[in-house]
Amino acid sequence: MKPIYKLGVVGIGKIARDQHLPAIAAQPGFELVACASRNASVEGVRNYQDIDALLAAEPSLDAISLCAPPQVRYAQALAALEAGKHVMLEKPPGASVSEVEALHDIARSRGCTLFASWHSRAASAVEPARAWLASKDAGAIRAVEVRWKEDVRRWHPGQQWIWEPGGLGVFDPGINALSIVTRILPHEIALRAATLTTPSDTSTPIAAELDCIATNGAPVRAVFDWRHGPVEEWAIDVDTDAGRLSIREGGKRLSIAGKDIALGPEREYPALYERFHELIETKQTDVDVRPLRLVADAFLTGRLVETEAFGR
Repeated sequence: MKPIYKLGVVGIGKIARDQHLPAIAAQPGFELVACASRNASVEGVRNYQDIDALLAAEPSLDAISLCAPPQVRYAQALAALEAGKHVMLEKPPGASVSEVEALHDIARSRGCTLFASWHSRAASAVEPARAWLASKDAGAIRAVEVRWKEDVRRWHPGQQWIWEPGGLGVFDPGINALSIVTRILPHEIALRAATLTTPSDTSTPIAAELDCIATNGAPVRAVFDWRHGPVEEWAIDVDTDAGRLSIREGGKRLSIAGKDIALGPEREYPALYERFHELIETKQTDVDVRPLRLVADAFLTGRLVETEAFGR
């Protein structure tokens, strides 16, 4: 029988209500006992204004799941780790690579689990795609193309933080695609060039193009656009010697060489909490910053193109 860990959730916004709370309720290894949020509360548990109040009042908590925007993630995670709690980070794991790497060092020094979660990696198509690309059946990878296009007003209505420094802009969904690509490819990839299209009234891009190269020489191109609708697209194509591997609907569908592959049910967030429980049990950390590093490289080296105001 699994041990049951007492859990607190910090940041009760759309992603917490839509994904985290239902996944926790379905995970027998966690008991949700408290939440912290400036402007929201959760019925049936104790609620606090911020993480400091939560940690002071709930010393018996084993773990904290952080769902607030990335700009405040470091301070919250640091407070939880210093209190001896295991920590799960919603994606992106922080506002910068250096923050996440510092938290990783702190977690290891204190013997705490730190889990930088990438929910799109738990999509049903990802592990079958990874296994096939790693097999001899695929042969050499020739090229990778990513198209991640959606409507920002649908997915982030009225959310100012995404347009501020550290909010990532279109890379907030785009990093999901990068998390899949860095998981399924048997080669590392490096950024060569990027174009960031940024509205005149925001600090983060509304669209981006990335030109990368895999260590086997294959080009990897990604196009992210938040001005797309009403038909949205979340697609990854990998051309190989044995044909094209295609991931559609953000990881819900997979085809290989023109044949649809049967997949299991979608359970991204339940799978994340299963993984978090496993990491705590085995006293491990899981922190992969490669998707965030590619985004950081795009901000560091990308060509900036100004476009019309977003008009929030």
